[in-house]
Amino acid sequence: MTPPPTRYGAIDVGSNSIRLLVADYTPEGGLAVIDELKDQPRLAKGLAHSGRLDQRAMDRAVEAIGRMRDVAQRRGVTDLRAVATAAVREASNGEAFVARIRQLGVPLTIIDADTEARLSYRSIAYHFTLDDSRTIVLDIGGGSLEIVGAVRGFVELSQSLPLGAVRLSELYLPSTRSVHRELPRLRRRIRKALKQHIDCRSWTGAQVFGSGGSFTNLGRIAAARRGRPTSAVHGLTVTTAEVEHLLEWLASMEPAERRRVAGLNPARSDIIIAGLVVTAEMLARIESPSLTVSAFGLREGLLLEAAGVSATPTEDPAALARDFAHRCQCDHRHIEQVRLLALQLFDRLARPLGADPSERDLLEQAALLHDVGQLISYRKRHRHSFELIMHAERLGLSTDDRTMVAFIARYHRKKGPSMRDDDFARLPRPERRIVRRMSALLRIADGLDRGYSGVVTTIRTRLTDHRLRITPIGKTPDVDLSLECWGAQRRTGALSRLLDRPVAVIPRQPSTR
Repeated sequence: MTPPPTRYGAIDVGSNSIRLLVADYTPEGGLAVIDELKDQPRLAKGLAHSGRLDQRAMDRAVEAIGRMRDVAQRRGVTDLRAVATAAVREASNGEAFVARIRQLGVPLTIIDADTEARLSYRSIAYHFTLDDSRTIVLDIGGGSLEIVGAVRGFVELSQSLPLGAVRLSELYLPSTRSVHRELPRLRRRIRKALKQHIDCRSWTGAQVFGSGGSFTNLGRIAAARRGRPTSAVHGLTVTTAEVEHLLEWLASMEPAERRRVAGLNPARSDIIIAGLVVTAEMLARIESPSLTVSAFGLREGLLLEAAGVSATPTEDPAALARDFAHRCQCDHRHIEQVRLLALQLFDRLARPLGADPSERDLLEQAALLHDVGQLISYRKRHRHSFELIMHAERLGLSTDDRTMVAFIARYHRKKGPSMRDDDFARLPRPERRIVRRMSALLRIADGLDRGYSGVVTTIRTRLTDHRLRITPIGKTPDVDLSLECWGAQRRTGALSRLLDRPVAVIPRQPSTR
């Protein structure tokens, strides 16, 4: 009998937010999040001027951590770890605050800047496939900016600078003044600090990842501006030009107007400007064209360390998709059969459909994941597959690719893509076309395994000016494919519209010899 996974808990006591993460870990499935909780006592409030943690902020933090302790206990956490970062580390009364937390039975420790940076990097290395050259990981907290630079997986740079979003907002962007007028002074201050500590020649063009609330909010604002779902921004790429445009746009707003910006957490509306200025100056310093948003950070790194997991790059997306499908209790043989048939259809019809070779990978992912929604409901599995794919934690896909894979899986049955679906309608036109093409192929491939029996081994196609004929071939010459042909024929409408001709699914006639 397989022993139950170890249940871990991690509490990150940051300068702005305090977060709890509860997760199980197994070598096969990685981290599986069970619960999470967040509060924003803003411990760094007033720290830049007084050098001490604000009494009311500490009281709020103690109350929040007490709730998190209760959640961890009720969730059956057997290994709870808690760390405090910049604000508690720098405050003259930080140790007294830690003592209050330990009285709650929570083993809070203050970690140094190097440890904080290392944990953030561990999380990035676990959730992303890093390239073979240089990687920069940024984490903008309330009190500090943590910078980690790695070359081929080896950390070469670990730097903590007093450039946190709360600290900078209090010092340079007081609400009584015009934010737009104060920006040049703040930018000069940040530029000077980065110039003193970051050798641009060593890190020019590095792959950049952003971890923490400043970057997830940046990702959500960018996603909303692009007309994309804002609920899942892990892996989203934001260009340097976008950062600059968003900074200028948000800085031009009144505080009340900024709180209404789509994708922005209203509780961060007063510190988002400082976070974006740090981001823009850092990207300019190393001449990077973009950054990738990570929804995971220090907490995940802490859990991975507790579980003894090395910071290794993720597996290939197909392996991660198979693992996720397995955890969703999908029929392994069926999803592999649908994958096989979908790729055969792609290889035969990509050219007449006008499909790019890169779309083949999206189709493969969607085929492996199309049935994950049956974990929630068989009848509405296509809808639930969309939601599960959009929110899965480890698929190794960029945000754009994840979105298209989710839509392709969403339309593998029932009605196909429709502009009446608001989320689909908001996709850029080229991506809507990809979804239409690939979901049309996936629908037929799924239909060709209607009996979940895997009897179809090969597909032949014949395209003429008048119709497309699809001929499934079975394992043996006399195998009955009537159910498979019926299942596929019912799904041909979308492909027929794309090709502007009828599609017929007809089994090979048995030999009369």
